[in-house]
Amino acid sequence: MNSATYPISVETGTAWQTFKFTVIEPAVDGKALSFLYIGQNEATGAFRNHFKGGDKTTSILQAQAFLGGLRRSFVPDVIFIDVQLNKAELIRFNTFLKERGFDSRTVLFYASSQLTAEEVRFLKRNHLIDDVVNIASTELNYTSKVSFLKKMKSRSSGLSVSNEVPVENTKKTAPKLHFIKRAIDILLASVAIILLSPLFLLIALAIKFESRGSIMYISPRAGKGFRVFKFYKFRTMEVGADKKIDQLAHLNQYADGQGGATFVKINNDPRVTRLGKVLRKTSLDEIPQLFNVVKGDMSLVGNRPLPLYEATTLTTNDCVERFMADAGITGLWQIKKRGKEDMSVEERISLDISYARKANVAYDLWIMAKTPTILFQKSNA
Repeated sequence: MNSATYPISVETGTAWQTFKFTVIEPAVDGKALSFLYIGQNEATGAFRNHFKGGDKTTSILQAQAFLGGLRRSFVPDVIFIDVQLNKAELIRFNTFLKERGFDSRTVLFYASSQLTAEEVRFLKRNHLIDDVVNIASTELNYTSKVSFLKKMKSRSSGLSVSNEVPVENTKKTAPKLHFIKRAIDILLASVAIILLSPLFLLIALAIKFESRGSIMYISPRAGKGFRVFKFYKFRTMEVGADKKIDQLAHLNQYADGQGGATFVKINNDPRVTRLGKVLRKTSLDEIPQLFNVVKGDMSLVGNRPLPLYEATTLTTNDCVERFMADAGITGLWQIKKRGKEDMSVEERISLDISYARKANVAYDLWIMAKTPTILFQKSNA
């Protein structure tokens, strides 16, 4: 599956420091540990008794550039993050580590001095780090801690319990639930594609007969972890509709919202074709996303993947948690507010975050059961 990390607009520096220490004791599997420290403080002295050496960058963006030049076999055993929490940046960093295959080979620590109790809960709940530690402490035994965490990661057990910040154990059933959710997605989406194949053909012919242009509308969307993928829909608008979005801003259902966040939803959109109005009111324009589900870009249930011009306004700490959930064809927002005109940006984000926090297989099945009741909507937005 081809994918890309959500684009970063800030230029990344390339400067880093390298440290070499005299190791007192061997670490994991008889090999001395290495580290990557991200921060502005001179905290690396506390690592002398546990690491053979490591590297230091001043920002996560620099760290990503540094790691991008390494082969997988040279990834550091531990990454320490000692900067103020930027949730969107950390999510992108996690996505980068997973795409490179580094996440299973390195342990990710966050400095407790940089976090509030609420931020610790956020990191724990969304599995963004392996532990929270007091980096300045000289009493921590990184050898045993890293060894333990690597074993836990190899068993896909998720986040550990910190010695410095009391947080709850991550549920060990999380990987199993993810597997069940994925199995349900593949099974139901595949069956739906087979059963709906005659309808796919009829819609395709109707679109081709009504207006010039492609049958499918394919655009880049940002899904879980800001992962960008090609999003499929039946085309419901005239050719070149994307270029007219600024001209129709006054018709947008959503006003500017929290932190400058922006969604675009236009009722009675003049760009929509006659057939497109029917497809939108019946939600039939959405069925090609079943292929996105089979590919693994999306789930049947989740938060809607967003166009990049919308996603770029939702990278603040107050909004970014909605990207912790899978991208989905249907979701909490759809069954609560789809087609209603009294929807604010803040309420939409709140529903997305609520789903991200509660998401589980039973919750997904409940949303799927509710979805048929909202398939037909009054507007063509």
